[in-house]
Formats: sequence, structure tokens, C-alpha cells
Amino acid sequence: MPPHDLPDLFSYDAVLFDLDGVLTPTAEVHMHAWQTMFEELFAAWDITPAYTERDYFDHLDGKKRYDGVAALLRSRDIEVPWGDPSDPPSSDTVCGIGNRKNAVFERVLRADGIAPYPGSLRLLDQLVEKRMPVAVVSSSKNAEEVLAAAGIRDRFEVVMDGVIAERDHLASKPAPDVFVEAARMLGVDPARSAAVEDALSGVLSAAAGGFALVVGVDRGVGADDLRAAGAHVVVTDLEEFVA
Repeated sequence: MPPHDLPDLFSYDAVLFDLDGVLTPTAEVHMHAWQTMFEELFAAWDITPAYTERDYFDHLDGKKRYDGVAALLRSRDIEVPWGDPSDPPSSDTVCGIGNRKNAVFERVLRADGIAPYPGSLRLLDQLVEKRMPVAVVSSSKNAEEVLAAAGIRDRFEVVMDGVIAERDHLASKPAPDVFVEAARMLGVDPARSAAVEDALSGVLSAAAGGFALVVGVDRGVGADDLRAAGAHVVVTDLEEFVA
């Protein structure tokens, strides 16, 4: 058993991981990119109240990019046309604004690179060594690029990302669709599997999908909020599961 009487992840049929904030610290890059883009947008459009870090956790964290844009603008009573994913970053549409943020994110990722959290990597390597099926369940369209940059793409048989979600018209977290579909792709039953998330929307998604164990990783959203959303246990780092 892991220390502190945590559930034994090896007793489940599979472990499905969120990416940003769980396996890699890309959540920090996303947060910075969102803040930069929305502060500029709010200033240009004279939108109040000002963008805050809480906006990221309440409206953006864990959601598909365009759904997050629409949710945050809606919180300020702003509605703009949805547009199309092909919209340029200069377009004042939901898709254009989302693409504007993504341009900032990609620039930072390519300039600085990314490394997995050491504790997450140690746990992942133990799971892979014991042939535990593992998958990534990410709302990001950048998931493949992030996994490759972090050097961990080869650990995962299944990567359920924002590209697949858009292609297959799967609802964004907190709906259960992406977690349930990832389990299907992996060939496992959610009722016998574990899900690991750091976002409230992701915890809600896994809980709604009927996963036997939902692990919340508190990277800043708050342990109480993660438990209220449906996390069975909350840790500050996945190192806590390493035997």
C-alpha cells in the first residue's frame, strides 16, 4: 500500500490521467497564456471586473478551449459569435479568441520546453513497469505536442485529447464524455478504474463517468473544492502514491 493509507492504484484495472497540472506543469503555461490574452482583451473592450486567477479555475481550467472562452465571456455578460476553428487569432469570435490564446501558449512551450512533475513520472513509471493500462484524458488540442516535449508520449496507449473530442463531438468536461470514451478506447470499465485530475471540471467529469476512484491533485484549486466536486482522495503530489 502507498503511505498514509491511500488507495492502492495497482488494485484497479487502469489509471486515466489528466495532463496539464497532473503529469506536467503546463497548467502554469496555460494560466499565463490565458491571463496575458484576456488582460489585453478586457483592456481593449473595457470589460469589468478585471480578469483574475480565480477566473482560470472557475471558467477555463480543464475545459475545451472554446468552451472556456465562451464561459468566461458569459461571466461578464459578453456574447460574441462562435465563429469557426479556422478563424485567425485576430477574429473577435469565440474561436478567434481561443486561437489567440493558443498562439501565446505554443510560443512559450516551444521556447521553454516542458518536463513532467518528478513525482508523477515516478508513479507513471511504476504503473507502466507493472503493465497497468494508462491513458491521458485532456481537453487540450496541444496534448500530443506536450507529451512529446515532456518525453512521455510512449507510456500511453491511449491519448484522448481536444482534437478527438472535437472530431467526435464529445462534450467538454465537466460532462463525463471524454473520460468514458477514453476508458472505452482503453478497453476498461470506469467502475473498475481510477481517474486522476487537478481541475474541478475534470473531477466532476470523472465522478459523473462512474469511476471507482477519483483522485484530486491539489495544485491550487483547493482540497475542499476538489472533494466537493467528487474526489474520493486529494493529494498535493502523485509522489504520495509511490511505494
